[in-house]
Amino acid sequence: MSISNLESSAIGRSPEEKRPARMDALATLPIFFKLKGKRAVLAGGTEAAAWKAELLAAAGAHVEVFAADPSSEMLEIAASPPAGAITVHRRNWAPSDLEGAAIAIGAITVDEEAAAFVAAAKAAGVPVNVVDRPAFCEFQFGAIVNRSPLVVAISTDGGAPVFGQAIRSRLEALLPAGFRRWAEAAKVWRQLGERLGADMSARRRFWELFAERALTNADKPPLDSDLEDLIQLAKSSEKSTTMGFVSLVGAGPGDPELLTLKAVRALRAADVVLYDDLVMPPVLEFSRREAKRILVGKTGYGPACKQTEINGLMVRLALDGKRVVRLKSGDPMIFGRGGEEIDELRAAGIPFDVIPGISAIQAAASKLRVSLTHRDHAKRLQLVTGHSREGRLPETLNWNALADRGATTVVYMAQRTLSELRGRLVAAGLPGATPAVAMIGVSRDDERVLLSTIDELPDRLDELGIAGPCLVLIGEVFRDVVALSSLAATSAGSGP
Repeated sequence: MSISNLESSAIGRSPEEKRPARMDALATLPIFFKLKGKRAVLAGGTEAAAWKAELLAAAGAHVEVFAADPSSEMLEIAASPPAGAITVHRRNWAPSDLEGAAIAIGAITVDEEAAAFVAAAKAAGVPVNVVDRPAFCEFQFGAIVNRSPLVVAISTDGGAPVFGQAIRSRLEALLPAGFRRWAEAAKVWRQLGERLGADMSARRRFWELFAERALTNADKPPLDSDLEDLIQLAKSSEKSTTMGFVSLVGAGPGDPELLTLKAVRALRAADVVLYDDLVMPPVLEFSRREAKRILVGKTGYGPACKQTEINGLMVRLALDGKRVVRLKSGDPMIFGRGGEEIDELRAAGIPFDVIPGISAIQAAASKLRVSLTHRDHAKRLQLVTGHSREGRLPETLNWNALADRGATTVVYMAQRTLSELRGRLVAAGLPGATPAVAMIGVSRDDERVLLSTIDELPDRLDELGIAGPCLVLIGEVFRDVVALSSLAATSAGSGP
């Protein structure tokens, strides 16, 4: 296909609103059950039962334990429950014990007794669980991270409790104990009603500011002065941003775990997300479900929204008072046309910020475990594009600089023009044996890596016919990784 035909195929695409993906199937429904002051029945007095008694009491329940021979741990917890109350009846349970209960737990190992307990609970209309016996459970307990009133529960649908506990340990480390105080303050402050703002947008802005302060000040207790400060900030913010606000946000190269915390906060606050084709769906899931998502994508040599149309939409939304996230793959300031969008925002007088993202080159270097500026091989790192406005190799590239053996060169959007790029580089003096790497879909599930030389890379890439966002890296810093790849291929082909 000629360049002119490729260009014509990119005409006619318009911004398109996309609905969030429908929720995937759930093995179990996560709910939080209020038990304060309610009666809970627990059959069994083992150590496993003692943990359930402590858990139920911590939620404020009046726990009645039925066990002919309760363990010492059960008696110890009953004597000093964390909240609520625990009463131990030194006998086995009876069906009548379940009448009027809010919840029933059985620490029972014998199938016949477990089945009878479940049947009695169902007859009494009581939700029932048999500890570590999923087949007998109407509901299940999850692994818990306790920062009450902030509570996180993890479920594996009974399939891998140890895995759930491992995830709980990770979350324990991530969630500071101080979040408990901020969650308690939120319950009190939410009751202040009109002080937090007369309309929903003002209140949401208050809670956005609250969340940001809690996340950055978890080690400090929330004070009345914080409340007053947040109210004033929310009010002043509403007044000063009635025309809206735009954040140019880097989505990273693909892997949602490479998204920055600041980018996540911007997505959570957005009314509208304008995103490109290369932004991966899991990244979009960080935005609120009620936020509008509008695809304004550009695909290399394919259907593309005009940049002027994207700029106009972004400005109109901001003038309507919307908080807009312009979500761009990689970093918005590295071949992301962020400069053109900034010019448009400035001309319209719209407030904005820029939130950097991990660029594909950073993710590629990490994947290859190569220092792009290794002082033994490279005195300069240079980033160029292989794709001009017209879809051709740019005419303004400095070929002498690009052919410098003492530099590491990274070419974005390189696949279509790579053969011509090779010819120009070799003609400028770069040896054809210079190591070169092509990476397609960096950090994505379908990532492909091709290690070669600049002389052979274009032909090998054409032979494989790999499509996707392509990054080409050239320079002596890749000598070892290319050599190791060749050695591995030779060893594999030589046989035993």
